[in-house]
Amino acid sequence: MPTARRPLHGRTIVVTRATEQAGALARRLRGAGARVLEAPAIAFAPPRSWSAADRALEGLDRFDLLLFTSVNGVVRFLERARRRSGRREALRRIPVVAIGPATAAAARRGGLRVRAVPRQFRAEGLVRLLRGLGRHRAAEAPSRGHSASAARPRGLGPARILMPRAAAGRDVVLRALRRRGARVTVIPVYRTVPSRRGRAPVARALRTGRIDLVTFASAATARHFAAAFAGPDRRRLRRVPAAVIGPITAREARRLGFRIAAMPARATIPDLARAIARALRS
Repeated sequence: MPTARRPLHGRTIVVTRATEQAGALARRLRGAGARVLEAPAIAFAPPRSWSAADRALEGLDRFDLLLFTSVNGVVRFLERARRRSGRREALRRIPVVAIGPATAAAARRGGLRVRAVPRQFRAEGLVRLLRGLGRHRAAEAPSRGHSASAARPRGLGPARILMPRAAAGRDVVLRALRRRGARVTVIPVYRTVPSRRGRAPVARALRTGRIDLVTFASAATARHFAAAFAGPDRRRLRRVPAAVIGPITAREARRLGFRIAAMPARATIPDLARAIARALRS
């Protein structure tokens, strides 16, 4: 397609995802003709201690399900597992539930057995999926010698779930699972820390009014990005519309003073890129 006919031709868009994750969105936006400024608001660091992860890897047979809520959680957990001899085979035996298709794909590439992905690619959709799995599990109980009363839907108890994630993550999933009786073991496999890379080009573009949109793929990204600017630059930034991955991120962006210009129906990067093209083309 000629450059001038691309839907984002002449637009300048800021991508705030971590460096390791920004590529997919940046490529799609550039392919649609946009000028992309990469300014990662966060970076990833190892957890302060690997002891919880190592204990979980040594006792994998204690868990019924492995639950991943991010690609980064999959990657960091499997990297640690590779250092523990004999753990890879044990991991392949545990069914996996992933929050979305990208997370599921990362788990499959790592040799894991993905059992389910929620239709709604957010934490709330994951809770609904696991609730359904819990009902199915309870309905099967009599065939395994349980009483009829145990066969009634009782949520997820006493499922034992291992949840590798960020050291400080959202607790929506964790609270919902525990309310339904699941025994959830959370292990930190990475930390999210602020990053200020790429801020100078963004500040210059703000001062010349050359930014059309800023993108946020998480609430933490929106929060850390906004905190990196002060004074007149902060006021200029709030006049730039935002594209967000989902409603939780939208809520945080609004709290920070952004107007939401685009949000996809499904919380995936390809859908976010399409929503941006539709919003700016119109």
